[in-house]
Amino acid sequence: MLPLRIALDADLKARWGAEIAWSWRQLLTALGYAWVEVAPDAPCDIAYMHHMPVAASTSTPLQARMVILADPARWANPTGCQLAQLHRNAMPAGLRFADDVASLAAPTVRDGVIWLQRDVIFDYFWLATGQEEVHWPQDAHGFFTLPDAWLAQRALEAAPASAIVEALGALWQEYGLGAPLPRWPQGKRAAAAITHDVDYPEVIRWLEPLRIVRRQGSRGFGPAWEVLTGRRTHWAFPQWMDFETRYGVRSAFYFVARQGSLIEYARGTPDPFYDVTAPRFRALFRTLIEGGWEVGMHASYLAYAARERFAGEKQRLEQAAGAPVVGNRHHYWHLNPTDPTATLQLHADIGLLYDTSLTHDRYLGWRRGVTTPFYPLATRTRREIGVVQLPVAWMDAQLAQRTDLTQPQRDAMVCELVELVAAQQGLFVANVHDYVFDEVLFPGWLATLRAALERIVARGDFWVATPVAIARHWSDRYRRLLSDSIGLTEGR
Repeated sequence: MLPLRIALDADLKARWGAEIAWSWRQLLTALGYAWVEVAPDAPCDIAYMHHMPVAASTSTPLQARMVILADPARWANPTGCQLAQLHRNAMPAGLRFADDVASLAAPTVRDGVIWLQRDVIFDYFWLATGQEEVHWPQDAHGFFTLPDAWLAQRALEAAPASAIVEALGALWQEYGLGAPLPRWPQGKRAAAAITHDVDYPEVIRWLEPLRIVRRQGSRGFGPAWEVLTGRRTHWAFPQWMDFETRYGVRSAFYFVARQGSLIEYARGTPDPFYDVTAPRFRALFRTLIEGGWEVGMHASYLAYAARERFAGEKQRLEQAAGAPVVGNRHHYWHLNPTDPTATLQLHADIGLLYDTSLTHDRYLGWRRGVTTPFYPLATRTRREIGVVQLPVAWMDAQLAQRTDLTQPQRDAMVCELVELVAAQQGLFVANVHDYVFDEVLFPGWLATLRAALERIVARGDFWVATPVAIARHWSDRYRRLLSDSIGLTEGR
């Protein structure tokens, strides 16, 4: 595998070198290309520059096989570039987030040189770092309300950053820029992981019946009585293991190490009430780990607020599980609401391998537009964070609580995400809570996961593994590509 020769405009590199190098590293890693950064005037495979060279209007051959034109104005003010502006700046035929990335599918070719007049490197950076989020309203938990333009474009469900990656990869293959490193093991096209947030494994018998009746009305009286009398519980781990074994799946269960209380819940700190050090949980951890399942951390609601607290939760869970804990998801997706990447940096500080917390609570799809694992950028420090982010495609409540949808519609929507992941050679991560296995208490919640798994199994081209296995694969692959590459080191 020969590395791609990348030439960066000197002025762009001097001003935004860390951001540009990070974008190229993530994009090239997703595609599986090593690289060599060369001087701006040297022969290269791809030149990234902010002006049209003189040779474009003459018969003089260019030094590059492909030229991507940069837009310095957008790099200078990334948070000011909003969705409507991106559309106005598009090439004829446009880069539409819910479309087929038309500006990459039909490039201009002159004098044997491929020209992309849209700055797709900035597009990737803008999406994958969440630049527009600073404009969106947040509720008390930090959950965003997406603008109408994003909802109308179905931008999250289209995963536009990965659409850019795949379109560039297709171009490079078409024009013979080299063979990439395979993305997934075993010759598979895509990957999938099933995850569970363990929020409520032990019911409060006097409280849960009220919640059941509130959800189901008069139909819930019977199930509520069964819970009140102890004949029906939320302890569904054996059932989950049996269910997943039928599909050849080993999932991850994320446990909260900090024990909360009803009083704290009422005061605005909604941590679960169970104790991971109790004998029942210690035995469960042994069973899960011995069976090939993953035990991960579900960081508490305020874990992000202090490094010591966060590290203490990890240590407490590791002691209870009797094994290292390397993966995490934040309870309530609760990152630092004013600077999410500050929380992502904490993951590296306490020694995590991966995190899977970047998503939107209410909306299907990929918060940063990326379906492959990636290493986030801390935009304030301009440094790459050395913890793999596994992007989530779907959480159960996003569809199960929508009364405007039928069950077949819910199933079809998640299966569409599976198909998109396959098209983009990405990763499908599903999040289904531990307590919803019971069809009587939570009708339809498991059915959508079953539909997704059946689609994945029927396709036969997904590598289905635990999140930790996927994160290790991506980390090893990234290190291999870095070791075979030269340059693009700013911000590492």
